[in-house]
Amino acid sequence: MSIKTIKTLEFDKILEILADMAVSEKVKERLINLSPYLKEDNVLLHINQTTQGKRIIENSGNPPIAKLDNIYKVLQLTEQKAVLNPEDLESISRFIATCRRMKTYLMKSITIAPDIASYSSSIYALNILQDEISSGIRNGKVDDRASGQLAGIRRKIANTSEQIKLKINQMLAGNKAYLSENFVSYRNGHYTLPVKSQYKNKIKGSTIDISASGNTHFIEPAAIYIMHSKLDLLKIEEENEVIRILCRLTEMVEENAAFIKINIEAMEILDFIFAKSKLSIKMKAVAANVVTEPQIILKKGRHPFINEKEIVPLDFEMNNADRRCVIITGPNTGGKTVVLKTIGLFSLMTQSGLHIPAEEAVFSMQNMVLCDIGDGQSITENLSTFSSHITNIIEIIGKADEQSLVILDELGSGTDPTEGMGIAVAILEELAKKKCLLLATTHYPEIKKFAENTTGFINARMGFDKENLKPLYKLMIGEAGESCALYIAKRLGMPQIVIKNAYNAAYNRKNNEENKIIYDKELLEESTDAVKIETTFGPKIQKRDNKTEKQKETTNIFAIGDSVMVYPEKETGIIYQIANCKGEFGVIIKKEKMLINHKRIKLLVSAGELYPEDYDMSIVFDTVANRKARKTMSKRHDPDAVVIIKE
Repeated sequence: MSIKTIKTLEFDKILEILADMAVSEKVKERLINLSPYLKEDNVLLHINQTTQGKRIIENSGNPPIAKLDNIYKVLQLTEQKAVLNPEDLESISRFIATCRRMKTYLMKSITIAPDIASYSSSIYALNILQDEISSGIRNGKVDDRASGQLAGIRRKIANTSEQIKLKINQMLAGNKAYLSENFVSYRNGHYTLPVKSQYKNKIKGSTIDISASGNTHFIEPAAIYIMHSKLDLLKIEEENEVIRILCRLTEMVEENAAFIKINIEAMEILDFIFAKSKLSIKMKAVAANVVTEPQIILKKGRHPFINEKEIVPLDFEMNNADRRCVIITGPNTGGKTVVLKTIGLFSLMTQSGLHIPAEEAVFSMQNMVLCDIGDGQSITENLSTFSSHITNIIEIIGKADEQSLVILDELGSGTDPTEGMGIAVAILEELAKKKCLLLATTHYPEIKKFAENTTGFINARMGFDKENLKPLYKLMIGEAGESCALYIAKRLGMPQIVIKNAYNAAYNRKNNEENKIIYDKELLEESTDAVKIETTFGPKIQKRDNKTEKQKETTNIFAIGDSVMVYPEKETGIIYQIANCKGEFGVIIKKEKMLINHKRIKLLVSAGELYPEDYDMSIVFDTVANRKARKTMSKRHDPDAVVIIKE
């Protein structure tokens, strides 16, 4: 997976958060470099581990993960035949204690997470080694309990030290006349008396130090020297015994090094698994269902870097030959790029064994995710936005195949609109030949038309509230969207004549013979039957047929009474109204009438198969009161007859 794709889809940020969930630095490094697995078995294994780890944490709380960084160094010292110090031995003792707690922690979850709990059998308790270290080392030092001999030596040291203090204090009191100060001075490891220089020969002993003025000699009395020499010998014995004890404990660690390494390996694996599980809990995520057939289904997906209170959950489906390529249109800031990044990021997360923040998801295996998102302008390489896009897309076309997911943002932008549109269509055609899963955004109406008429392609749009000029951030598959630029300009106060001219220029709605222009009714708020046209020849009335040839053909796709399947919800309905100018059929689903774009509808059973010839369909769709009123009106005029029509 390329670094550029990882950064573009912000997978690197996910990995940073994931790495923070781990305890060991070695595991953190492994997680920060995590990449998608390319074999289905590996993906399923790691997702299952994440799922079971999450189950254990939710059942038993956070796992007792050991800090391993110092343990690596300690084992390295034993391999170098170095003697471990008390701090190193205490690290080993703490590690063993944590391993024992982990063993107990896992065994509690053997029924709910058997695969992860089975690691408990790979962890050695090492009770004897821990007991020896715990009894011999305390608070970073070799304890008196480490051996009887050490305890005896330290008692002698304590007694001798007390005797020295008692003797020196007695000599201090008996020689006050010769002393410059009335206290014992400890100099260079010796107890000394501060003797005036003129009386230095009055005290039998060795001069240890002389004051800066030369007036005071610090003398260690001979009797104290003899006692101090005895103390030094005892301390040498103590040091030798301490070294012997440390060597014995080091030897025990070395003897158990193989078992300690197995415990380290188990703890690393568990740290890796539980870090992914902690991330799943943090993101309120679920395991995606992984399949081999090319498809992506997402229900209530939430991009992890959008505020949970502000995000609109994403529903997305790309799961058959008719939906292998999805073209998303809609206004700027409408959320199109977020959709692309969400799908791309979730694909990478799924194949990396991670859960994704959604209610439900299905992702097929991809050999790679190829994307071109962002302006891509490069100063160092002297590439314009368009050049950068094309460079990326050339690479994508060269790599993509039927196992790839390709994501393209603002396809064909950054250059002349006509040529950009042509290039965009050509790119889509070429990628369609590759049979890859393709997700792209665009503003070109021609591409919307291309998607509408090309097998394997389907339009989708981002919802937009024209009244309040607010994006709805909701994806609707089966319908093409619009940029809404003219609506936004109109609502912001742009003069009506400018709106008209802009519409004319954008959509080429000019009749060259009569210089007449037909405008969108929502922009001008005109009647659907007639639009008032102002030209240099004065106002005229231009009748308008709202149905294009394509729309006229659309009305014949389904008949009233047909039983149909509505996608992506896969709900069964009955056609009650032929298509309007937008290609939307009236469908009754669960007793509720709604307008559905024809691209989302598939015939199940025709009306001819369901009902007898000349069957009165009003029996199915009309109320009893309406049928009576219609019958009365067909015979005579009745001012009291009322037919209620519900849209």
